[in-house]
Amino acid sequence: MAPAPASQGLVRSARRLLRRKERVQSGEFLAEGRQAVAEALRRPGVVLDLLVSHGAVGRHQDLLAAAVDAGVPVGSVTDPQLATLSDTVTPQGVLAVCRAVDVPLAEALAGQPRLVVLCDQVRDPGNLGTVIRCADAFGADAVLVSRDSVDLWNPKTVRASTGSVFHLPVAVEVDLADAVTRARAAGMAVYGADGGGSDRVDDLALRGGLSRPVLWVMGNEAWGLPAEHADLLDALVALPMYGRAESLNLSTAAAVFLYATATAQRAAS
Repeated sequence: MAPAPASQGLVRSARRLLRRKERVQSGEFLAEGRQAVAEALRRPGVVLDLLVSHGAVGRHQDLLAAAVDAGVPVGSVTDPQLATLSDTVTPQGVLAVCRAVDVPLAEALAGQPRLVVLCDQVRDPGNLGTVIRCADAFGADAVLVSRDSVDLWNPKTVRASTGSVFHLPVAVEVDLADAVTRARAAGMAVYGADGGGSDRVDDLALRGGLSRPVLWVMGNEAWGLPAEHADLLDALVALPMYGRAESLNLSTAAAVFLYATATAQRAAS
């Protein structure tokens, strides 16, 4: 398949989505790379347009065919044009203009969620995207993102999630106190990740504290959870470390907490 050239208007509109203001106003964002585009195409109605560079048409025939089958317009652009739409050093040559798929907090916590993670004032897009990927990998029911966190639809966040942002409900602009209240009403324990926490995750697991439904709150990369936020939680929980490293990256710590909780919940079921 050799797609027709994309209009200059479409290219300009897509380029504007590199700015948060434009993403917020339009309710649209860019998903770049094979994995992200493939996962976006699996959700009906999410992809609005697909753009592929001339040099990458042969590599992405399966994605082009999937887009055509889904009724998604496909346009080709020059390699330099696509480079202006990408914030990566070596673009993969394909990106999708997508409709934002975040959900309200009430919807994210609907039903009987057993495992949810809330990112509180997380500022690094790579960290947020990786937490979403970890939540997806360990079977979490939803991810919540506080109103002071990085934009969910930042291209780096979407890329770091490797398509997981399309797999599970994600709520943005979340108020922590509201989320904690709703989680408790749903029967969830609310734990915060904190290196100085009075509980350790292995001890908590032994006491059965991870086998019940849990909302994990992950704080900012630099300063963690503010005291006024920590006071809202049931417990602050630390990861025991046996080597010489001072701390763990936020997304790495989130992966351990989520894995431990998912394992305990499945053992108890």
